Amino acid sequence: MADTNITTAAHENLIKSADIQVTARKIDFVTQFARNWEALQEVMGITRPIEKPNGTELTSKYAEGELQDGKVGEGEFIPRSHFTVKEKPYAKITVEKYAKEVSIEAVAEHGEEAAINMTDEEFLVELQENVTGRFYDYLKTGTMTFEEKTFQMAFAMALGKVKDKFKKMHRNVTGIAVFVNTLDLYAYLGSSEITMQTAFGFTYLKNFLGAELTFVSSEIPRGQMIATPINNIVSYYVNPQNSGFAKLGLHYTTDGVTNLIGFAVAGDYDRATGVSYALMGFTLFAEYIDAIAVVTINPNSTNPESENVTPVTVSAKSAKSTAKESNLS
Repeated sequence: MADTNITTAAHENLIKSADIQVTARKIDFVTQFARNWEALQEVMGITRPIEKPNGTELTSKYAEGELQDGKVGEGEFIPRSHFTVKEKPYAKITVEKYAKEVSIEAVAEHGEEAAINMTDEEFLVELQENVTGRFYDYLKTGTMTFEEKTFQMAFAMALGKVKDKFKKMHRNVTGIAVFVNTLDLYAYLGSSEITMQTAFGFTYLKNFLGAELTFVSSEIPRGQMIATPINNIVSYYVNPQNSGFAKLGLHYTTDGVTNLIGFAVAGDYDRATGVSYALMGFTLFAEYIDAIAVVTINPNSTNPESENVTPVTVSAKSAKSTAKESNLS
């Protein structure tokens, strides 16, 4: 005799195929963002991002002081040089909210690949560019400003000045990052070929004209370049998992390591759409603003520091190599 207590209904909380697809998509999104960042972090040797509470005021630093005269007679008192490091408010690190909505008509007409996957990819790229764009804006506020006549002289003096600045601050330089305009670089190179790579939206060259890293971007205005020690670049983030949002019933998927970004997907049945939500509080900036050199390339410059300096000729073979682009992002 059949057991009449057996029900044919699915068990409560059964994980269905739709659940697996959505979960995998959320994990893939946050993992891709984290891997892209880790690629840049490895290239630049940046320490792991520092977690900060939502609303923390971030400050950039600058050093002040004057070196006393070292010409001291025998037995005379040696005057003390006094230096101080001061802070300047930069910005508050806060959680920012983003959303992308796709209709069922878009999926039906264009397919899942175009309507969901490709828009997810563009969503990710735009979030990365939000971070990099603000970083470029901050670099442009560097206080070590000067002019040079040529691209190569500007490059060389930018390296020298930021190294000299860190030395005077009694800090070691782990390497120099130079940021140049795309068209300026190609105008300098002419027909020579170069090898460029990409990480977290940054396109860069390694070991170019004495710089460990040279970032190439149209975010840098033509006729300008920026340089700073690599170990002057720091990053902070707000952890979406540690901000109390879960108490509101808001559960975001994170990558589980640094939790730079939270991602969630929900269906809006009233509008027959699918909404993707991203939550992020991630900032990349340079700690010492006076160790950021902002150089203007001006052929009519009369900078006395470089008037008698003969530029070093760099061969195409040593500074440029096979045209190949490797994308890590």
